[in-house]
Amino acid sequence: MNVRRSAAVLAAATVIGAATPAAAAPSPTPSQAFPSALYGDKDPKFDGVWRQSLALLAQDTVGEKPAAKSITWLVGQQCADGGFAAYRPDPAAACDAKTMLDTNATSAAVQALAALGGQDAVTDKAVGWLKSVQNKDGGWGYAPGGASDTNSTSVVIGALAAAGEKPDQVEKGGKSPDDALLKLALPCGGDDDGAFAFQPDKKGKLAANADATAAGVLGALGKGMVVEEGKKSDATCADPSTPQQAADNGAAYLTQTLAKDDNHLTSALAGADPQPDHGNTADAVVALAAQGETAQAEKSVRWLEKNSASWAEQGGPAAYAQLIFAAHATGANPRDFGGTDLVKQLNTTGPAPQAPEQPSATDEKDDSGSGFFGVWWYVGVCLVAGIGIGFLFTGRKKRQQS
Repeated sequence: MNVRRSAAVLAAATVIGAATPAAAAPSPTPSQAFPSALYGDKDPKFDGVWRQSLALLAQDTVGEKPAAKSITWLVGQQCADGGFAAYRPDPAAACDAKTMLDTNATSAAVQALAALGGQDAVTDKAVGWLKSVQNKDGGWGYAPGGASDTNSTSVVIGALAAAGEKPDQVEKGGKSPDDALLKLALPCGGDDDGAFAFQPDKKGKLAANADATAAGVLGALGKGMVVEEGKKSDATCADPSTPQQAADNGAAYLTQTLAKDDNHLTSALAGADPQPDHGNTADAVVALAAQGETAQAEKSVRWLEKNSASWAEQGGPAAYAQLIFAAHATGANPRDFGGTDLVKQLNTTGPAPQAPEQPSATDEKDDSGSGFFGVWWYVGVCLVAGIGIGFLFTGRKKRQQS
């Protein structure tokens, strides 16, 4: 599961009294029956909407058309006021005061449904709910009323941008999301130059957090989970007085941190040795690509190609989606990612995507009878067969192997 999501769940546990974080959610037993439209086979209590949204968004990113029932299931998770909970086992039951709505799940659903199209009423209502729970500092916490954090604020920014809003103009009490992020950005002049913190500690001190930094870079750039290569800035670390400067600082911190650890991030539980953090590394790749730091992004995506297969298999749909986003951002081929077809693997975790529409007999006749154009249509099909259809879905050249 996405570590960013796990951090948000841990933060929410304080608010809602949840004893078990999402990463420790049990696998289903034969007596458990989860919706057939849902991606993944682990307990969706903490991440059902999140992983479904990432799966559908990743499919759309590579040109797949998700199964209609999977989209319907996601839409059906929305409450009447527009918000989404992490998971509602009985969507037919009305949401009430006990339904724990979730800014992260809501924002992920908006990004997925906006990309798929045809769900304006759903996304408009969700955006309305997000605006209604914005904090006075301009940011968002995981749960309504919770203190603003970098990760939640950034994923909401991505949702606002996906829905056609201008995030920097969405204000509460005169404060925008940018104002909230800038308060969570560390100044220059220390070992953690330019990083973002998740939240201030009880004394108001900021501590560098690599996952929050990856999220913060995207948020400061006004980007969501799916990005194209950005333009690199040559700016040096400076006090984060603007979102662009904060993004530049954050990208420099990520580059330095990745380079120290063989091009990947690490994490460790209390009392344990640091271990490679595949999910946060994938997030960092997306953030660096969006900011234009392509050299480090490509080094790290190569590390993911070599080392992420078993992690993704265990992590399920959200993990495969993260790797697809990283591949897309860097121009790597998600259908041959270190020898793994990420798209195929993702598709096997839930309902098969809809089959591509085939040309009708009339269309074929028109194409074949159009002389020059009919010939080139045939040549194009041959080229697709020869070069691999994944290249068309990414829309970019596969990066050169070093």
